[in-house]
Amino acid sequence: MTSTPTPSSLDPAVAARLKRSPDGLVPAIAQQYDTGEVLMLGWMDDEALHRTLTTGRCTYWSRSRREYWVKGDTSGHVQQVRSVALDCDADTVLVQVDQTGAACHTGARTCFEADVLLKDADPLTDADPLTDAAVADSGVPASDQ
Repeated sequence: MTSTPTPSSLDPAVAARLKRSPDGLVPAIAQQYDTGEVLMLGWMDDEALHRTLTTGRCTYWSRSRREYWVKGDTSGHVQQVRSVALDCDADTVLVQVDQTGAACHTGARTCFEADVLLKDADPLTDADPLTDAAVADSGVPASDQ
């Protein structure tokens, strides 16, 4: 961010609750409001959150360009805000949006389509190496667990 903090009109009660990174930012997860699809992760400071809350359009802080950007202003892929919530630690913002077009700068619907590390895992049948190792070391026969 800039060397001089940007003054913000964010409600002081909300600002006091936020737990920010050392550079004054909180992660903001954008989620499609009606399907639950996770679209992207961006960063907000107090001013970006204030603008998001008051304009109904997602505003983020670009760490690379060091400036505010409103999702869709140049691409047309607008995020219309439906709800905004803090997580239980007040260190992450969840913005439920109605996404028009792609959310990812690559043109993909979400930023999480290209590099899937695990898919369709079944927690009832897939082994958990940590749990399996703990059970094996417990001395309890597998049939008694």
